[in-house]
Amino acid sequence: MPTTSPTIGVLALQGDVREHVAALTSLGVAAVGVRRRSELDAVDALVLPGGESTTIDKLLRAFELDGPVRERLAAGMPAYGSCAGMILLADRIIGGIDGQRTLGGVDITVRRNAFGRQVDSFETDLVIDGVADSATDPVHAVFIRAPWVEEVGPAATVLGRVEDGPAAGRIVAVRQGPLLVTSFHPEVTGDTRVHRLFVQIVRDSL
Repeated sequence: MPTTSPTIGVLALQGDVREHVAALTSLGVAAVGVRRRSELDAVDALVLPGGESTTIDKLLRAFELDGPVRERLAAGMPAYGSCAGMILLADRIIGGIDGQRTLGGVDITVRRNAFGRQVDSFETDLVIDGVADSATDPVHAVFIRAPWVEEVGPAATVLGRVEDGPAAGRIVAVRQGPLLVTSFHPEVTGDTRVHRLFVQIVRDSL
């Protein structure tokens, strides 16, 4: 396993910023908030947290980070998006508001708020390809006003689906090269295995 220690940024405009920083720090990784171009330039990878995708989209433009993040993604920067972050990294979106844009990078179509409103939030256990021991010790996933993936293009790989209930079969975790997205919020459960997978993706890219 590579021992290179990366610096991972967490987009700190809105959403579960502190939770992601804490999860990454617990793995021994340097994690910093990113609000400015200079802070983006100093990191090896970026986490786009859960929150409100429309708000984060507007703030990316207000803070003049939209273009620089797109440039870094196009240049191969690893990124992980949870919930709203999944929407931001998707190439296509269903159910967005007028004028809503994504950063793109992952060849998927996501449906915004697919699982319903806040009152429809739920939890379930998932097997996620690439996550250590998840076949025998599933990842406990928390879904909060979450998107799901409607379509996956040939460049992307499905890592996880909901296994039971009304949403059985829905795609909720995808990887494309150095980009990882999940519909759920691993940062709120104390299980750092999804973050550990992303850290390994980052290390492999260095």
